[in-house]
Amino acid sequence: MESLRWWLAERPEVSSFRWKQGQTFAASYSVLIGWAVGYLALIYVLRVVVKSRKTPVPLGPIPILHNIVLSVGSLVMFCGCLQASALQIESSKWIWGFKSPWKLVLCFPRGTISAGPVFFWSYIYYLSKFYELIDTVVLVLRKRPLTFLHVFHHVTVIFMSFFWLEYAMSLQIVALLTNTGVHVVMYTYYLLCSIGKPPAWKKLVTNLQILQFVFSFVASMDGSASHVKFLPHVKDHTSSLTVGVRSSNFGAMNYG
Repeated sequence: MESLRWWLAERPEVSSFRWKQGQTFAASYSVLIGWAVGYLALIYVLRVVVKSRKTPVPLGPIPILHNIVLSVGSLVMFCGCLQASALQIESSKWIWGFKSPWKLVLCFPRGTISAGPVFFWSYIYYLSKFYELIDTVVLVLRKRPLTFLHVFHHVTVIFMSFFWLEYAMSLQIVALLTNTGVHVVMYTYYLLCSIGKPPAWKKLVTNLQILQFVFSFVASMDGSASHVKFLPHVKDHTSSLTVGVRSSNFGAMNYG
């Protein structure tokens, strides 16, 4: 366990991480907006091209590899965030003003900046959302139904995770852990389906997503109370709290 903690939370590259807009890779609004516009344009072009085909585009092992990357990657992010959170809970600067150190999971101490191991894993999560856009490409090339909700989710979740880092927003630990935890199960299910061995626990995936949504909602409400109770100067935190609650809810929605 000590070795795992070192790799996931104490390693210099992880512990010394600091988000700096314009310096950290992809840490700018131009990148964010550029990717969003490019994603929408690509999907539109692909749908026009594929529409003329009578059969889906053969993708070979690509869907299998894609699901392996996302299931394993989600597991690594889950374990990384869990180890990083446990490490920083032990640090006195993260329990200042709180009766319980676990309150930091719901509400960061005032003055928290986007630096350290927890925010490193939030950054990895942010980058992973760009990779997840391949979900849509696979759906379009396979001539599967593409809903507005699917596209909306993939675009907004990138902005959500960017704001986590840009404003050191509360609730991101809850959202990251629940989202990656559900994604481990969800993409494992998709992986088994892609190799022709669909498991019998499809309903479990749906139930986990519903549970994630409910849990995130409850956590966001408790987080609101924490802000009011422990941070009397709420005015300074109102915007980040509001977006944080919405982010937590968006984080609970998965459309594969």
